[in-house]
Amino acid sequence: MVKLFFVRSAHIIPGMENGIANLLGALSLAVMDRIEQGAREVVGRGGETPAALIVIGYGQGMTNDKLRRILGLSHSGTVRLVDRLVSDRLVERRPGKDGREVALHLTATGAASRNELLASRISAVTSLLDVLSPAERKQLATLIRELLARQDTSEMDRFTICRMCDDRVCTNCPLPTNKGQHGH
Repeated sequence: MVKLFFVRSAHIIPGMENGIANLLGALSLAVMDRIEQGAREVVGRGGETPAALIVIGYGQGMTNDKLRRILGLSHSGTVRLVDRLVSDRLVERRPGKDGREVALHLTATGAASRNELLASRISAVTSLLDVLSPAERKQLATLIRELLARQDTSEMDRFTICRMCDDRVCTNCPLPTNKGQHGH
């Protein structure tokens, strides 16, 4: 799992920060629950299926191993996931660059499902923001970008954290990739 999410010293954080962390945790679950519900409505599956479709759709020569690392799955779990995606006619396997690897590509149905997933995710989250004024939304956006920009993340952390991001909306990811570039 991504080191960004590990809490090592929650017991020494002052009360106000504990309260903020608790509220942010609740908000995070509300967001994820809405995203997962929408994803189930689009593809009929939860778990890592939606994220796999989105990641494979980035079109960067995705392989089972890269997908496994981004999603944090075991090798066998990734193979089973890809097998399901292939049997659902959402993904197809093609020869990779060097002939030894197998590249994963979305089918036309997979690409359409991916677009629906991305739209569903944005819709699920924006519905939470509707209660804020435009000025409050702008302030929240600034705080979120700043919070992400100050994280200590590797390139692989970034792929993992952004595994459900719509790369058409987020063209300038605030997450830094300062740590060793191991992964993608």
